[in-house]
Amino acid sequence: MSSTLSRTGATPIVLAYSGGLDTSFLVPWIKETQQRPVITVTVDTGGIDAAAAAALAARARALGAVAHHQVDARQDYFEQVLRFLIMGNVRRGQLYPLCVGAERVMQAQTIARMAQRLGSDTIAHGCTAAGNDQVRFEVALRTLAPDLKVLAPVRDQAFKRQDELDYLQQRGLPVPPAGAKYSVNRGLWGVTIGGKETLTSAGSIPEDAWLLTRGAFTQPRAPERHVLAFHQGRPVALDGNGLSPVAIIEALEALAAPFGIGRGIHLGDTIIGTKGRVAFEAPAAELLLTAHRELEKLVLTGRQQRIKELVAQTYADLVHEGQLLDPVCRDIEALFVSSQARVTGVVHLLLRTGSLFIEGVDSAYSLMAASRGVYGEAAGEWSASDSLGFSRIVSLPGVFYTRAGERAGAKEP
Repeated sequence: MSSTLSRTGATPIVLAYSGGLDTSFLVPWIKETQQRPVITVTVDTGGIDAAAAAALAARARALGAVAHHQVDARQDYFEQVLRFLIMGNVRRGQLYPLCVGAERVMQAQTIARMAQRLGSDTIAHGCTAAGNDQVRFEVALRTLAPDLKVLAPVRDQAFKRQDELDYLQQRGLPVPPAGAKYSVNRGLWGVTIGGKETLTSAGSIPEDAWLLTRGAFTQPRAPERHVLAFHQGRPVALDGNGLSPVAIIEALEALAAPFGIGRGIHLGDTIIGTKGRVAFEAPAAELLLTAHRELEKLVLTGRQQRIKELVAQTYADLVHEGQLLDPVCRDIEALFVSSQARVTGVVHLLLRTGSLFIEGVDSAYSLMAASRGVYGEAAGEWSASDSLGFSRIVSLPGVFYTRAGERAGAKEP
């Protein structure tokens, strides 16, 4: 790298490199148009094994990068983002577990630090003008490193995917395996897939476009039972084996994906104000969010749950919009952490084709076990006369409303 830089006399441009079509195209295009060396940086927030990492590095160099760096950010990603998504049971639109968007701020932060370390004053990314990631990346980059210049050629030059594909093919440069048909993003929390089918609201992507759950419904598997353990809201063990949170997430994905669990298509509001759709596969997120939610029902009070639900939606919006660095997120996260003091216990999972069933939950902090009463069977904590008085008191607002209407001669609709 040093000899190349000394010949050109130019500082490098650091490219956030996913290995997809957009960022693959940008390696030779930036080198050609900017007359500056390109260093590619891949931030591993999950889904990149050793073979994939080697392929990414080889392709980056074949495309013309003078150097390639891969940064393992999985543990940091869990600690800074995913643990709070679990603690808050965070989904967008009550469906989508923020599979990929949640990691963009983490990636931007890592790339900004890498650019500063490499002596670069310019970062490039492959986001389009029509998507959310352009906002996420640039809000984070401008917050963290306002002095860095940010290039977004795919957005600013309005390149089409077919144009990019033609550019690479005409120069005999390597093309990503997915080509131009689908845009696929993979991370620790799941996969998103965009294609022509997601440009409208009418249909699904074809079976062969799914990455993790392909064939799950044509090749059904026998049901499986597993036990997931949490300590203060953090996943700590799977089937009795203590593991790191990252290892548990990766293991759950491998277990649940063949059942087709976590597959969906999210339709919602984009950051820029349009409606958008994206297909997603989030097997591990589906298991962890569902299991954690059910354990919380056992150990948290109703008011704790309701307050958490209120702020969780706001937190989902902030993460989705790339605003994770806003200090209000630290305030929400502090509430989440406080609420998890007693979220310790085990959850029994039954995996079946296309569905997750929670068979039961258990905790030393069980509010159900703490009661002497049995729902629908025995009062235990109160007498029959207590129940009668309670019912009378609870009904008073309705009684007053009806009485006031009768006195005023009001007619009910």
